[in-house]
Amino acid sequence: MENAYGSNNVPSGPVNKHAVLTVKPLRCLVPVFPSQTDPSAPPNSQYASVPPSGPFPSGAAPFFPFYTGSEAQKEGGRAFPIPSPVPINSFKSPGTASKNGDIGSSRRNTDGDDYSDGYEHVEVGSDEGPKRATRRKVRSGNGIADADAEAIVSDVMRSFNLLEIDTFRQADSDKELVDRIIVVYNLLRRKFTMLDDTKGAARRPDLKAGTLCMSKGVRANVKKRIGPVPGIDVGDIFFFRMELCLAGLHAPSMAGIDYMGVRVSGDEEPLAVSIVSSGGYDDEGDDGEVLLYTGHGGVQRKDKALMDQKLERGNLALEKSLHRANEVRVIRGLKDVAYPTGKIYVYDGLYKIHESWIEKAKGGCNVFKYKLVRVAGQPEAFTLWKSIQQWKEGMSTRGDGVILPDLTSGAESLPVCLVNDVDDEKGPAYFTYVRSLKYTKPFPSVRSSLGCDCAGGCQTSSNCSCIQGNGGYMPYTAIGVLLTHNSLIHECGHSCVCPPNCRNRISQAGIRVRLEVFKTKNKGWGLRSWDPIRAGAFICEYAGVVVGGNGIDYDDNYIFDATRSFETLEPQPTEEPVKFPYPLVISAKHEGNVSRFMNHSCSPNVYWQPVVRENQDESYLHVGLYAFKHIPPMQELTFNYGMVRADNSGFRRKKCLCGSSNCKGSFY
Repeated sequence: MENAYGSNNVPSGPVNKHAVLTVKPLRCLVPVFPSQTDPSAPPNSQYASVPPSGPFPSGAAPFFPFYTGSEAQKEGGRAFPIPSPVPINSFKSPGTASKNGDIGSSRRNTDGDDYSDGYEHVEVGSDEGPKRATRRKVRSGNGIADADAEAIVSDVMRSFNLLEIDTFRQADSDKELVDRIIVVYNLLRRKFTMLDDTKGAARRPDLKAGTLCMSKGVRANVKKRIGPVPGIDVGDIFFFRMELCLAGLHAPSMAGIDYMGVRVSGDEEPLAVSIVSSGGYDDEGDDGEVLLYTGHGGVQRKDKALMDQKLERGNLALEKSLHRANEVRVIRGLKDVAYPTGKIYVYDGLYKIHESWIEKAKGGCNVFKYKLVRVAGQPEAFTLWKSIQQWKEGMSTRGDGVILPDLTSGAESLPVCLVNDVDDEKGPAYFTYVRSLKYTKPFPSVRSSLGCDCAGGCQTSSNCSCIQGNGGYMPYTAIGVLLTHNSLIHECGHSCVCPPNCRNRISQAGIRVRLEVFKTKNKGWGLRSWDPIRAGAFICEYAGVVVGGNGIDYDDNYIFDATRSFETLEPQPTEEPVKFPYPLVISAKHEGNVSRFMNHSCSPNVYWQPVVRENQDESYLHVGLYAFKHIPPMQELTFNYGMVRADNSGFRRKKCLCGSSNCKGSFY
């Protein structure tokens, strides 16, 4: 690798960071195919005529990005589909380590997805609970049978109308399609988690769900591009690298640099389109507007020996983008506080590369450094996260408009801020804050139950009566993500001996994210979160007072009526629609919690589930509110209020101001 001074050694003195690096043409780079000698091939031409999809000479590995979902290869006598994570014009290199020890595609992913060396980096334990890191050999088997997985995938994709996606819409997707694909991916991931959980398996359901989506062509924005990606907004969040691939924001599932070929003056050269900065290297950029990014390579897999980085692949693409001044998408990987071993990927918008240089890393090897500066005029993303963190740590105040630092007066374990930066209104009408639902009398028990005796907490592997009430499955992950839907959730009740932190008591622990009640511009008061919320996560219970059919005040704007008709989580449900065994109507007008401020939307990001807690012959029905999709910080939380029965004329229509593309114009 030559530097700006024309030699292979970096000078020990000061480096001119403005010097232009000597860029070798692509034909001088190390070939992506193995260098094994083929005696039958003419000199200097081996593999030259091999098409990207094969067939390959003996000893040559398939060029992974060119494989499509319809192709398969054999492993252990069983055929399995190979997904195509990037279009055929991608410069993505094969996932295996090259002969000189450089890692696969670009920067090595440090988030547990890299298994190109025959091992996967996993955390042993439940899918989303506390884990311990380890490495294990990748197995060809799966936690659930392939036939069962295929049936689940087909049902979910059929219900979301994703079996046949319009080709033009798939190339240039809209937000509705991007959201639908990510929602489907997470539904599949959670279904596989639930099924694998019964077998005590840790099978990476995130990879399984992603592979099946890829193999069936369920992807958005398959056409690579420089600049913004249709259907993805600055500030959008993702909890899995595979989601970036499916959305078309960043194609490689492991590499940190994504790039494409662009023809310039008859020659094709690589230009960077996106990077993921997730802490695998010594990246810097705490001011939120500048990112100092380290290039790929420099680590040898087997013995972890450090090596100088080379000006090839992703590094070369970034260098070319510096001179072409094209915009590069930046995704920042941040620590997930709720899941210490996980990350949250925040799309921070477009950046431009302003300069590059070579410097010595901590281990003594030479690395490429790139200075990226955020393009002006974009919405806040990473800077907003930094501000929120400072609010939570008390390093700075929330800002103008704070009316009360804690609306709950200490009733919740986390304070709920009351903010109005729109007008002079000093707060909502007075009400008494209560954490849970208040009953005049409970409903009859839906089943005979004496409660469980799981002193250490309920486990799927145990003969727990509460787990059996959920069909033998644990309804939640360890961090409170709901694994099932469209069904009645049986949580542990008063007669159960399991502790308050039992995994089957998620909705009883109160709010788990830092919420804020705020004044909207045209819908009164609303609710949003300082924290990111992942799809399926419990947000809060709909608290209030249970009222009878004759006691409903039709002018009450704080009514939850379970007898209404609601759209199911799956548009054409394969499971029974969500419903209560008994009619339940809740008024939060005089007594309630933060849920009373959650506005209606025809395209909501929150949905509700019926939850029952049984105590011998009594049933206490509750309404749990859960995230329908990933929700970034400071985005309003909304759910669909439902449609009243045709024979109920007491409710008056209200004008809907949700502003979504699916807005029906009014609601009850």
